[in-house]
Amino acid sequence: MASGINELIDQLDTLIKDAWSLPLSTEKCILDRNNALALLEEIKTQLPAEVTEAKRLISGKAEFIRQTREEVEMIRQKAGEECQRMVEEENVVKEARKRAREIITAAESKANDLREASNNYADDLLRRTEEGIVQSLTAIRQSRSSFRDASGRGE
Repeated sequence: MASGINELIDQLDTLIKDAWSLPLSTEKCILDRNNALALLEEIKTQLPAEVTEAKRLISGKAEFIRQTREEVEMIRQKAGEECQRMVEEENVVKEARKRAREIITAAESKANDLREASNNYADDLLRRTEEGIVQSLTAIRQSRSSFRDASGRGE
């Protein structure tokens, strides 16, 4: 016998189409009853297997769709986590850059303050040295003047 339901149905169709029509009737025919019944029995036998296979395929399709949806959801979740991680890294980088700018600004300010303090200290030291030298020069001039007056040379 044939192997697939479609082939069996095709054979039954051919058997009916090729059957002799009854005289004066186009709707009734003569066909080999045993052959037609054998084809129908074979169809009945194979039909449950075909239906079971169709159900298995439909179930497989549903399982495939379910797995695909799970995979899509996992991919979506991983992408969201990766995006969040990248945003957090970006925030860390931004915060580090901001902190670096603050440190540089503070260091520059401190350097300017130190430079100004150093300049003020050096200026004060030079001023006091100058005053000391001026006082010493005045004392030296007075001493020279006193020596000249004492020696009678009065220049």
